[in-house]
Amino acid sequence: MAKKVKIKKTLVEQILSKAGIHHLGIQLNALEGELPQGYDHSQIFKTLALLGDKTGPIIGILPITEHLAEKKLAKISGNKKVSMIPQKDLEKTTGYIHGANNPVGIRQKHNYPIFIDETALKLEKMIVSAGEVGHSIIINPKELATFVKADFADILEASKS
Repeated sequence: MAKKVKIKKTLVEQILSKAGIHHLGIQLNALEGELPQGYDHSQIFKTLALLGDKTGPIIGILPITEHLAEKKLAKISGNKKVSMIPQKDLEKTTGYIHGANNPVGIRQKHNYPIFIDETALKLEKMIVSAGEVGHSIIINPKELATFVKADFADILEASKS
């Protein structure tokens, strides 16, 4: 049998495959370029690493089209306040560089609380980083949340209309 030429899976994709979690690896720069057919930017989620004043690191996952409500995340995570981890400290905190943070890889190394914005519950599929810049995965939000032990919560800034 001839071998198919395949794009090498990222560590995140390997972890999900080994666990039997259905996902699809895609090459995607979330901020530019073509999205797979049938997808729009509201389905692309960013993984933000923050520091809580009481709990330490916290992970917030929300649509790239939205802004994080730090006060909401602080309240649901048991903190008085949370703030973004400085970019220079990101890799030593999460294991990933800016643009490659992802819930699967972070959960493998750390037991940080993870919160996914509840808008993901309305989606059949969401897109998150696969642990390398330019690589993403398409995955069911509930399966992702179960696998990384994340909670769904309202963590978005209210839209100003």
